[in-house]
Amino acid sequence: MLSPVRPILRFALSLIMPHRCLRCGETVGAAPGLCAVCFSKVDFLGEEGCPCCGVSVPQPGLLCGACLKQPPVWSRARSAFSYTPASRDLILRFKHADATHMAPVLAAWLHRAGGALLPEADLLVPVPLHWRRLFFRRYNQSALLARHLSALCGVPADVTVLKRIRHTTPQGTLRRGQRQDNVRTAFRVTVPSRVAGKRIVLLDDVLTTGATVSACARALRAAGAADVAVLTLARVMRP
Repeated sequence: MLSPVRPILRFALSLIMPHRCLRCGETVGAAPGLCAVCFSKVDFLGEEGCPCCGVSVPQPGLLCGACLKQPPVWSRARSAFSYTPASRDLILRFKHADATHMAPVLAAWLHRAGGALLPEADLLVPVPLHWRRLFFRRYNQSALLARHLSALCGVPADVTVLKRIRHTTPQGTLRRGQRQDNVRTAFRVTVPSRVAGKRIVLLDDVLTTGATVSACARALRAAGAADVAVLTLARVMRP
C-alpha cells in the first residue's frame, strides 16, 4: 500500500516553494515546466521532418536537399524544438545562468524527441567543453542532460569518453564556413574500446550548421562506433 506521506509532503512543498516557469519565472502548476503563454511560444517538433537531419520538408519521409547533396557524418538527428527567440531564452538560461534545475525538464523533452533514436542506442555521449571553458561555466550543460536522460531511458551515459582537446572560438561568433575549420580537430575519444561497436546518441543543446556534432561524430566513428545519431534541445530551421 502506498504511503500517503509523500504526496502530502510534495503538496506542502509546492505551497512553500511553488514551481516557476522555466522561461519567464511566473508561477506554474504542480509540475515544473512552462506557463501557458511561454509554452505557446515554443515550437516543439514532431517526426515529420527530414529523416536524416530533422529540418522541415514539403512531404514527410523525404530527405532535404542538403542531406541529398552531402549526407552528414551522423545517421539521424532529432531535436525537441526549433531555435526561436522564445526557445533561445531557455537555452541561454540553462547554459549561462546556473539554471541547472532546468535539466530534468529539458531531459524529459529530449526523451520525447528521441523516441526513434533511444531504443536502439547503446550509449549517450555529450558534446564536451574544453577544460578552460568548463572552469568558468562550472558545468557542462550537455553532460547534465545526458545524466538525466540516462535515468529516464535506461541507456548509460559516458561523459568523459569524448574530450575537447583544443580551446576553440565560440561557434556562435563565426560564419558557417568558419565553424567547420574551427572544430575540425578539436575532439578526441579517450578510450576507444568504450565506443567501439556501440550505437551512440550524441547530445548537445543546439544544432545550427552541424559543424560541432559532425566533428564529434567523426572522432567517434574513427574510434570504432557503429553508428552516431544526434539529439539536441533545439534545431535552427533554415529555409
